[in-house]
Amino acid sequence: MLLFLSQEPEARPGPPPPPPVAAAAAGPGPAAGMSVCGEAVGAGSLPSELVVHIFSFLAGPDRLRASAACSHWRECLFYPALWPRLRLSLRVSPAERPRLEFLMRKCGWFVRELRVQFAADNYPSASPGAAVTAAAGGGGGGEGPVVAAAAAAGEAPPPLCPRWLDLLRTYLELVLCVLSSVRNNRNLQKLSLFGDISILQQHGSISNTYLGKVDPDGKKIKQIQQLFEEILGNSRQLKWLSCGFMLQIVTPTSLASLSNPIANTMEHLSLLDNHIPGNTTLITAVELERFVNLRSLALDFCDFTAEMARVLADSNHVPLHRLSLLVHSVSIMHKSLDNMPEDENWKALTRNSTNLRVYIMAFDVKSDDMLRILKPSIPLERIHFDSYITCVSGAVVDLISRQYDKFLTHFILMNDVIDMSGFPDLSDNRNEDPLVLLAWRCTRLSLLAVHGYTVWAHNLIAIARLRGSDLKVLEVTEESIDFDQGELADQDVDPVHNLIEQVSLGLGRPWHAVMDIELLSVFTEPTRHFYREMQSFSEGI
Repeated sequence: MLLFLSQEPEARPGPPPPPPVAAAAAGPGPAAGMSVCGEAVGAGSLPSELVVHIFSFLAGPDRLRASAACSHWRECLFYPALWPRLRLSLRVSPAERPRLEFLMRKCGWFVRELRVQFAADNYPSASPGAAVTAAAGGGGGGEGPVVAAAAAAGEAPPPLCPRWLDLLRTYLELVLCVLSSVRNNRNLQKLSLFGDISILQQHGSISNTYLGKVDPDGKKIKQIQQLFEEILGNSRQLKWLSCGFMLQIVTPTSLASLSNPIANTMEHLSLLDNHIPGNTTLITAVELERFVNLRSLALDFCDFTAEMARVLADSNHVPLHRLSLLVHSVSIMHKSLDNMPEDENWKALTRNSTNLRVYIMAFDVKSDDMLRILKPSIPLERIHFDSYITCVSGAVVDLISRQYDKFLTHFILMNDVIDMSGFPDLSDNRNEDPLVLLAWRCTRLSLLAVHGYTVWAHNLIAIARLRGSDLKVLEVTEESIDFDQGELADQDVDPVHNLIEQVSLGLGRPWHAVMDIELLSVFTEPTRHFYREMQSFSEGI
C-alpha cells in the first residue's frame, strides 16, 4: 500500500477553514447547488482557483476523497501548490508500481521536497541460522556474512528462493520509477531516499554474485546511477541531499555532477550508501571543500578522515551544527581507522563550530575499536550501540559517561548476541554499575533504552531517581531486568510490583518495562531507526 506520510503545505495566515465541501459535491437537489440569476451552480462549476484554495486546508487523504466529487475537482487535485512536500513509504511489492507511477507522473516534475522510504515489512522471514547476522547489512559493504562464511569454508553460498529475487527486481523497478520522474525537476530542494535492504543483505543477496542474477548486465544499476547523476546535474535549488542504504545508487563520482553554485549552497549532505568495494569512499576531502555552507553531514565513520575535519574547521566554511557517523564492523574490516580524526582535529573543529553536536551509531564494533574512536573532544550528544556478535564493555560505557557528561542526551544499548549463559552484566567486577554512573554524570540525559544487557532492579530504580522527570524516555525490556537474592527472598514484597512502583515514583509518571521486544523499533529496525533519527537530528538545527 502506498502511504502518504505528509503532504501538508507550509502554514499560512488566513481565514479559518471553510465548512466541509461534501454538501457541495452531493447529488442533484436543492442542497446540490445554489441559484444565481436563475441558473443552478454546482460544485463542478466552482473556479479552479477556489477549489485549489479549499483543498489547501485539507490533509492529503481528505483531498483524495474530495477529488472524487467530479472530474473538475480531480484535475485540481495535483495543482503544484498543494504538494510542495511528498513523503512516501513504499512496500517492495509489484502492486505499488502502477500507483507510484501515477503519483510520480503527477507530482515528480514540480515537488520541492521528496522523501521516499522503501519499507521491508513484506520481506520473507530469515532462516533460523541467519538471525544473528541481520544487522550485518545495515550499511556495510561487500558480501553478507552468510556468503562470506560459506566462501571461507569452500562451500557454495546458500541458494535464494525465487521470492527474494523477485523482491530485488521490484526494488530496482521502484527506484527507477522514482528517479526517472524527478530527473528534470529544477524546483527540487530536498531529496531523501532510504532503502531498507538490510534483511536482503543478511543472506548475501546484495553481493555482486546475487545481484548479477537479477541484473545480469548491470544495466539497471547503471541506469539508476545515471539518473541520480542527472538529478544532481539538473538541480538548481537543491539544499538537502540524503541517501541511506540505497544499494549502489551513489558512486564515488556522483557528487561531481553537482554544479559549483549548488554545491556551495548545499546545507545537508548524507551519504550512507557504503556498499562499495574495498576502501573506496563516496566523498573525499577535496570534494568536501566545495560544500562550504554545509550545516549538517552524515557519513560512514571510516570515510570521515582527519583531512575532512580540517576542511570543516577552516574559517571559510560555515559552522557545522550536526554530524552523524555510522561505525560499522564491516567498514572497519574493509577500510581502516588509521585516518580517523585525532583529538586535536576535533578540538579545531569545535573551535570553528561551537554548536556542533555529534550522533554516532555503532554496529557490532569491538570495544577496543570504540575506545580508539571516542576521542575526548567529540561533542557527543547521541550514541546508539547495536550488537549481534560482539557486546559493549563496561569500560566503554564508563568512558562515555566521563567524557561526554556535558553533551550526552540519548544513550541506546541493544544486544542480540545468542549466549546460553545469559545477558552480559556491565557491572561485573565494578564497584558501581556503569549505567548508574551514566545517569549520575550525564545531567542532560533524556533517553535511555537497554535490551540484552543485565539491568539490576535496584540500579534501575537508582537511574530513575537520579534523572527523575528529565529522563523523558526509559525503555528497558522485561527480559533484561534481574533481581538480587535479597529482593527475591523478601516474602512481604512483590519485587516486580515494587520495581514498577519505585521507578514510576522516581520518574514522576507511570512506567512499565517493555514486554515485547518486537514492538521496539530501535531493536527490530535499527537502520531505519538510525536514519529517521538522523533526519530529525539534522533538521533540529
